[in-house]
Amino acid sequence: MFPDSSSVDSNNGFKSEPLRPQFWSQFALNELNHSEWEALCDGCGSCCLIKYIDEDEDGNVDEELVEYTDVTCQLMDCATGYCSHYATRQEYVPDCIQLTMDNLPNMMWLPSHCAYKRLYKGQSLPSWHLLLTQDPVVTQHEMRAANVGVAGRCVSETSMSEEEMEIRVVSWVNP
Repeated sequence: MFPDSSSVDSNNGFKSEPLRPQFWSQFALNELNHSEWEALCDGCGSCCLIKYIDEDEDGNVDEELVEYTDVTCQLMDCATGYCSHYATRQEYVPDCIQLTMDNLPNMMWLPSHCAYKRLYKGQSLPSWHLLLTQDPVVTQHEMRAANVGVAGRCVSETSMSEEEMEIRVVSWVNP
């Protein structure tokens, strides 16, 4: 159900690297290898939701003012909550944001449960994260109980007007 890091790595052309034990608590984000970085993703799909982000003149974003919609990128499989072309997504959607250590500080609009954001802010992983549970079924169950993830409750941006998107703001994603 969750993409494993070895399949992600081979599709992206990166050499698969082993996950070090408890890497998320032992190393800084900028010390993680590619496989570890990818393993932090909980697969919720929230970052693929279309959102309204207001920036001030300096480009700063007040994360409390970010509004998420339930409308996703055209590549999202709304039934599973996973990108249908994750490894090659930028070939299909050139402006798809690729989360990196360099751009993470400017992406505090990510949901409050996001492992990247939490670790960047010195917080722990959510208790339901796959790296902690080691069980995809338990993780999926606990994510649903925590009201996390887009699977089964999103719609594709395909053939949707800007006006239609504007009325689809949701409150189940908290920046």
